[in-house]
Parts: sequence; structure tokens; C-alpha cells
Amino acid sequence: MQAEDLEVPLLNNLNDNGGRLRSKGKDVFKEQQKESENSMESPNLEFEYGDTDTPTAELSELYSYTEEPEFALNRDYFEEDFKSHARGRRWIDVSAEERRAYVMRLLDALEVTDRDKRLKVARAILYLAQGVFDECDAEADVLRWSRRNVFLLYDMGIFTALLELLSMEIDNNQACSSALRKPAISLADSTELRVLLSIMYLMVETVRVQTDDDNPEWRATREAFKNELGAPLYNGEPFALLLFSMVTKFCSMNAPHFPMKKVLLLLWKTILFTLGGFEELQEMKMRGRERLNLPPLPEDSIKVVRAMRAASPPASAMELIEQQQQQKRGRRSRRPLVKQDSLDTYNERDPFKNDDVRDEEEDPEDGDGGMEGEVDPLDRDVIIQPPPPPPPLRPPAERVNFPKGLPWAPKVREKDIEHFLETSRNKFIGFTLGNDTETLVGLPRPIHESVKTLKQHKYVSIAEVQMKREEELQQCPLSLGEEEVDETPAEMLYLGMLPNLSQYVIALLKLLLAAAPTSKAKTDSINILADVLPEEMPITVLQSMKLGIDVNRHKEIIVKAISALLLLLLKHLKLNHVYQFEIVSQHLVFANCIPLILKFFNQNIMSYISAKNSICVLDFPHCAVHEMPELTAESLEAGDNNQFCWRNLFSCINLLRILNKLTKWKHSRTMMLVVFKSAPILKRALKVKQAMMQLYVLKLLKIQTKYLGRQWRKSNMKTMSAIYQKVRHRLNDDWAYGNDIDARPWDFQAEECALRESIEKFNSRRYDKNRNGDLAPVDNCLQSVLGQRVDLPDDFHYSYEMWLEREVFSQPIEWEGLLVEP
Repeated sequence: MQAEDLEVPLLNNLNDNGGRLRSKGKDVFKEQQKESENSMESPNLEFEYGDTDTPTAELSELYSYTEEPEFALNRDYFEEDFKSHARGRRWIDVSAEERRAYVMRLLDALEVTDRDKRLKVARAILYLAQGVFDECDAEADVLRWSRRNVFLLYDMGIFTALLELLSMEIDNNQACSSALRKPAISLADSTELRVLLSIMYLMVETVRVQTDDDNPEWRATREAFKNELGAPLYNGEPFALLLFSMVTKFCSMNAPHFPMKKVLLLLWKTILFTLGGFEELQEMKMRGRERLNLPPLPEDSIKVVRAMRAASPPASAMELIEQQQQQKRGRRSRRPLVKQDSLDTYNERDPFKNDDVRDEEEDPEDGDGGMEGEVDPLDRDVIIQPPPPPPPLRPPAERVNFPKGLPWAPKVREKDIEHFLETSRNKFIGFTLGNDTETLVGLPRPIHESVKTLKQHKYVSIAEVQMKREEELQQCPLSLGEEEVDETPAEMLYLGMLPNLSQYVIALLKLLLAAAPTSKAKTDSINILADVLPEEMPITVLQSMKLGIDVNRHKEIIVKAISALLLLLLKHLKLNHVYQFEIVSQHLVFANCIPLILKFFNQNIMSYISAKNSICVLDFPHCAVHEMPELTAESLEAGDNNQFCWRNLFSCINLLRILNKLTKWKHSRTMMLVVFKSAPILKRALKVKQAMMQLYVLKLLKIQTKYLGRQWRKSNMKTMSAIYQKVRHRLNDDWAYGNDIDARPWDFQAEECALRESIEKFNSRRYDKNRNGDLAPVDNCLQSVLGQRVDLPDDFHYSYEMWLEREVFSQPIEWEGLLVEP
């Protein structure tokens, strides 16, 4: 991927180009007017970030709308088989013993050799897992029966049987070669795989979700299933490794019929179930700090982010041009219709407020001459529409409810204290004391106070402790002995992934690129639509619209699954051991993950987040319980009434978090953000009025401000103010002024190579079975060596004479070489 692919449209270069834009014609103004109206209408998004969406939404996203006719097929196969067993009674009417007996019968029938019969039995099991919807009157009943049936299916051993069938289908070379010969692959090519994966997904997702009314048996079942999925029970590997192998096989074009959306959803939910979600991760982090005798976390980051308020959306190009016109006409009182910018909520403690006001008074057009001539959209917030009626004045007492102080406690690293003392000693004494942070002799009193303040906010992360411990183990391998490694689910998953880690990462990024809305279709790109396209292509406009919505929805779900999966992997591996996180991060960076994510955000992000690529009446279980209304082109265009698309906003936040993880404390990767011109792309993402998304955008802008130049910072003071208010402070981090030593030229290649070397040493020490070959004692006793038993093949004595002739007699032996000193 080239940097040119990420070029930002020239519409951002607006500071001096008002005249030139006006000459482009009326079409440009209409477009900008429309964009402006959309941006000003954007309300606060009532979005709550979590591990997943609602259970109903997660179940409905498993199926594409093209699969809807198969629901009736599942029901028919079940009823046809169950009728002979239950003598006309319904599933919900028979006793628990009869249900268990029938499931046992289905389990036996799964082992028949006839492929078509196996598929019918699998469809009957899928109908049970879907909640026998034909016997229910409401969606809640479907979900309740689905839950009861899934726990019954797991207790009877259905999951293990399905796993064997899945392994057979993966290794089915006939199906792979048949799919490779077809010019166009459709839904029919993956029928068996889709049925098996659907049952397994329903089982994993249903058991994973814990409810208040779960009985003790179900809770025990959940723990047993969780341990089973995370343990290396399937061919010596965790279940997730089998799904990863499906992803790589699909991306290498060896199995183009694999239903990738279902595979990715099942892989994500398996890792979420076995490793734990974000709240479990926070608890594990707290327990890990206790184990290492580190102080507790200063705050719960999940709660802090949820309590944040969103900033106002940035102004559009049309508003900026309108404002410039007003300024040129001499309208000094240029804000008769100004919306109060919520970035200034805390103006009473905004350090940039006075400077910002002074800049406006001295230079009304202070946006001129910014980096690449761009003006920060956050700087101007003029409304061109008629303003809404003014809200009633709030009583002064209401201001007490605003939070006092900054949302995050500041942090300081040990390295920052050392750097501060080194600079101070050089200045006042003329020499340094290395890493000594205790000796303050000869330093003035203010330096003593500064060091005291820094130490009060000193934060030691688990990663720093792990790196220090690894360094000690590398230096003293014999005296420190073997390291005790806990067999955690994350450790077992990493151990299984390690041999093919780069292939897994590249495959996931290939799928992410193919599903991204900004990607252009290429002939050599992988086809991710195999499990959404019907056998017969649509012939009417309505069918085409329905398929178009289905395809877009399909891509959005793939992006959601991959983004959540990568973020979970990074966070869990970082907690397990920092070098496991670093190797995955480096593979992502080398596979162009950073420009890929920036390319994803180089679109109209408001349109993506408010996209309505769903048809509510076709979502499961609604479509299985209620009468299907007649679909029209108008109803499809209208979409749902939701303010935003949950999965798309979730995906955007996940991708921003991944980008933060990859670039944090890595100067070479931060420079990649600068080289790929990410600042304008990220600033456009601030239009989304959602606090968590804005926080991660501001974090990414903060780490590169020192590289963007003084003029850029001057032109973007509102952005700088937002960073100050919302992002955690690192004392001594000179991010706002660019005087830091880290802002100077850097040997970026050496930085990545040094990290790679540390990672390889860690993997070699911990996972290489022959790592102690040089340190193992040597047996010098001739009788002992000759007396050792050597395992030889069974047929060795037949060819012994030939081996002796070839390996011994025909080889010249230079005995004199033994006398030569080395």
C-alpha cells in the first residue's frame, strides 16, 4: 500500500483558497451546503461501548438476508424427523427426558456416511439451537428456548461431534477443487459449512452470555465449555487455531467457498469467551498488579471514558468559507449565530483560553498558513442555519455538577524522572549519576520539589516489570533457573499461533482490506461475498436493492469481527507478556496495518456511522416469528430509525484503539502517521459526537503534534485545548511545544530492529526446546557414550552394510587434523 493511496481530498486546504473554490461553480457550493447541514444536525450519539451489541443483534448478524429461506428448510427437516419420535406432540410439550433421548438419536444419526442425511440431521439440530421458532409466539420465547436447547445440546456432546464434521469439511478436497473450478461461487457451495458453523456459533454465543436466572448447572457448564475451548484438546491445539487455519486457507485461495463471515464471528466470540472481555481484562490487570506488588490503578478507565462528554462536531468547508466572506466584508461582530462549543465547557480551567482569545483579537484569520494550508474545523463553529430557540437559563447551582479537575490522573515513567534529573545535574552540577533517582545533592530546592511531585505520580506498568525480568533472565540463565510460565488461555493460544503468526495477521488484514468501504474492487483481491450471493442473481430492482443492502451489511460485520478480534488479541497478549504483544504489533505494522486503518478513515465517516444497511423485518428472530410484510423500494431506502449503526461505530472505535496500541511510545510508527498525512483524516473523525471515539482520535493527534510544526499548532488551538481536557497528561511530556528530544531526527529502522531482537531472544529462551544446547553438560566417558541406546528404523539391519560403506568406509578420515591446534 502506497502513501499516495491515503492522500486527503484537497477540500481540506481552505485557508487561502476561498476565491479559488468559489470559481469552481455552484455544484461545489451545493455539496458543501449539504455537508454543512448534515454536520450541524449531528446530535450526541447515545452509544455505550461494550464487548458486544445486544444478544438479539449479535444473533441476527450471523445470518445474511439471502439465507432467510433456509429457516423454513431447517424447520421442515426437524418436524419431519421429530413427528415419528413424539407422535404429533410439539417440542415444547414433551418432557426433559424425551428431549434428551431425541438429541441422543440425532447425535447417532450424525455419524452416518450419507452426506445428504448428515446435512438433514444437522439442519434439525440447527433448528433446535435457533429456538424452535415455529412453536413460539414472541421473540423472547425464541431466545428462551434457544438457550435451553443449546445447554441441552452441549450436555449431550453435540459440540464435539460437530467439531469432527467441521474438520472433515475443511479437509474435503473435492469441495475445494469444485469451488476453484467455478467462475462464480454462491451460497450453495458452502451449505454444510454454514450449517455447522451456525450451530457452533449459537452454542458459543449463547453459553458465553451470562444471565441472572442461570441455574448452578448452567454456570458449571459455562466454565467447563470455556475451559474446553481454551485448552489444547483439539489435535493438541485450542479450537481458535482451527478457525485461524480456515482463515489462512481461504486467503491463500485454496478454499474460496469458506463462509468467512461466520468463521470470523465464531473466531471472535471464541476468543472473547476463552480470554475474557474488557471488564474481565481490567480485573485481570488489577490482580496482576497485586501479584507484582505494584500500586493499584489510579482509576477505572472504563468508567472514566463512559462519564466523558462529547465535543461539538467540527465546522464544514461551507461554514469556513462563509465566515471568511463575513470577515472580508468587515463584519467584526461575526458570531451572531454561534453555537456554544462544548469543547469550552471547562473554560474556567482551559490553559489555552486566554491565548486563543488574544489570537482571535490580534489576527482574525489566524488559520492562514497552517500545515498544507489547512484550517482546523474545530476552530470555527458558525451556524449557517437559523439557530434553535435559546434554552432557558440554568440556575447557577447546576454548574456544581460539572467535574472538577481533569478526568485522568497524570502519570510519570521511571525513564522520565531519570531524564529530568540528568538534565538538571548537567545544568547545575556539570556531571550525571546514571540511573540514580535518589541522590539530589547539589540541586536547588525547586528541583527537589519537582522530583517529589514526579515520584508522587510515578506509574510502573506490568509491561515494564516483565521487560526488566526478561532482561535479568537473559543475563543470568543459570543462576535464575527456569521461569515458571502459567498455562493461561492466552499463553496456550500464543504458543499455538507462534509458528504461523505472520500468516494469520496478513490473512486478517487482507480480509479487512477487502471489506473496507474505501477499497476498490480488484481482479486479484479475495472474494468475501461467497456466503452472501444467491445462486440466481436478482432480476428486479427490489431484489437488487435487497442484495446491495445485504452485501454492505456483510462487509460491515466482517470489519466489526476483525477489529474486535485484533483488539482483544493485542490487549490480552500485552497483559500475558509484553513481548507477545510486541511481536503481533510488529507483524501488523510490517503488513501495512497503519496505512490500512488510515485509508479506512479516509471517507465520509459520518455517513459510515449513520449507514442504514439493515432490514429490520428480515432480521432473525423477527422474520421467523412475525408475518413478513411486503417489501418496497421506499421501505428499503428508509431503513431503520436508529440514530447510528452500532456495529460501525464499534468498528471505528476498535480500529482507533488498535492504531493507538501500535503507535504508543514508538517514534518510528508515530512518524508513519505524519508521513501518511493522518492529521486531516483524524480531525474529520472528530465530527462524530461520541466521547470515546473522540478520545482515541485526540490521543493519536497528541502523539504527533510535536512533529507537525508550530504553525499547525497555532492554527489548531481548539484541538490542542480538547487534547488538554480529555487526554491523560504525562508530566514532562512536551507534546504541545515540540521541544522534546524525541522530536529530533531518529534512527527508526534501528528502533524496530532492536525490538525485533528482544522479541526473538524472548521466544528463543521461552519456547525453543533446544535453547540450552550450549550450556548442557558433555558426556566425556567413552563407555557411556557407546553404551547409549540409539533408536533405529525397523528395516535398518537390511541396509546396514550399504550404510557402513557409504558413511564410514568411503569417507576419507584425516587423522592428522586431530593434532592440529585450533
